[in-house]
Amino acid sequence: LSSSMFPTIHGSDEIKKGILLMLFGGVPKRTVEGTSLRGDVNVCIVGDPSTAKSQFLKQVSDFSPRCIYTSGKASSAAGLTAAVVKDEESGEFVIEAGALLLADNGVCCIDEFDKMDVRDQVAIHEAMEQQTISITKAGVKAVLNARTSILAAANPIGGRYDRSKSLQQNIQLSAPIMSRFDLFFVLVDECNEVTDYAIARRIVDLHSRQEESVEREYTLEEIRRYIAFAKKFKPRITPESQEFMVEEYKKLRQRDANAMSKASWRITVRQLESLIRLSEAMAKMVCDEKVQVSHVKEAFRLLSKSIIRVETPDINLDEENAATQEPDTEMETEEGENLRITFEEYKKISNMLILHMREYEEKNRDGSEDGALKKQQLVDWYLQQIEEDIEGEQEMIARKLVTEKVLERLVKVDNVLLEIEGTGEAEDPFLVVHPNYIVE
Repeated sequence: LSSSMFPTIHGSDEIKKGILLMLFGGVPKRTVEGTSLRGDVNVCIVGDPSTAKSQFLKQVSDFSPRCIYTSGKASSAAGLTAAVVKDEESGEFVIEAGALLLADNGVCCIDEFDKMDVRDQVAIHEAMEQQTISITKAGVKAVLNARTSILAAANPIGGRYDRSKSLQQNIQLSAPIMSRFDLFFVLVDECNEVTDYAIARRIVDLHSRQEESVEREYTLEEIRRYIAFAKKFKPRITPESQEFMVEEYKKLRQRDANAMSKASWRITVRQLESLIRLSEAMAKMVCDEKVQVSHVKEAFRLLSKSIIRVETPDINLDEENAATQEPDTEMETEEGENLRITFEEYKKISNMLILHMREYEEKNRDGSEDGALKKQQLVDWYLQQIEEDIEGEQEMIARKLVTEKVLERLVKVDNVLLEIEGTGEAEDPFLVVHPNYIVE
């Protein structure tokens, strides 16, 4: 379905899936007190220039039967919500509908979302969560429905996405607006020979032979009819799926509570509601009356991808060490290649070392020097643990260097480990874990 909807765009399969789930939507509900819970899914695409963001928006606006396309820079708060104007003939005040009202029960595509004024962004807070627009102007008081899914595209600050920073530091959006989006997708324009070749071939094919290069399994009309049919389903969540959702939400919250992880935004109840909506959309897509565990797993994968992809930048192990070294040594490090490892690998190594140190300290609680381990002892212990995975002398030297750099970072940057002064040599100091540090 997704490849038939976007046949001219190469790759970005996750975004295509996310947009497809947005078109199916969740199940809107009404509580006993009369509070309405939205079923529409909001999606935001953040990325470098020339990564086909606007192309996604344009194709959705052409495909969807009820869709309004607007640009953030050219839109005001009144233009997006509603304006009260004086009627020329009767002289009375009347309400003129804005983009969100016109897209009721449809999709509203907002391009250049980051270029909007903060005052104009505040105007769509209510529309994104409560799905209503309240107006109190010129004696006119009204509450209007705006049951619309929002598909927004935004550029990072400075035009390029900085992977070493979190998502919130990369885009000019407030935390309340960010929490209202169910899915965030980050598109980074990276140099990759295989991808670049495939994209170039795709574009050249499109320009040279337009009709033949487009391959669709289903026509747009067939997809429209299928979505309209699938929307009639109102899937209910099974007890097994409920248990799975609660467990996954707890894991996300625990990961968010850890001080060392740079989360893109805080994990709140809204992310749990997003998981429910996406699971329902997955069930609708396969025309299922019940939300199965497999639907929840796929929805959680999409949701965690949009969170994790931005909260785990690669760790540059040479970056911080260079600042603490002498100028001569700094020159030497700059000449060599920077040592980088992924965030997950960094966490894995540091947790293994810290747990080993804690166990050692528990056994030797007499306060003597024997209660602490030397840096070299820690490195040797870690290499013994992973010796089965090491193939050859070169890899052994590389792993040893990485472990030493991780220990340096834990001491100088994260302040998780403390050096005991006055004991041992400066090259090989005794190390202890900070008493207030809690391991994940």
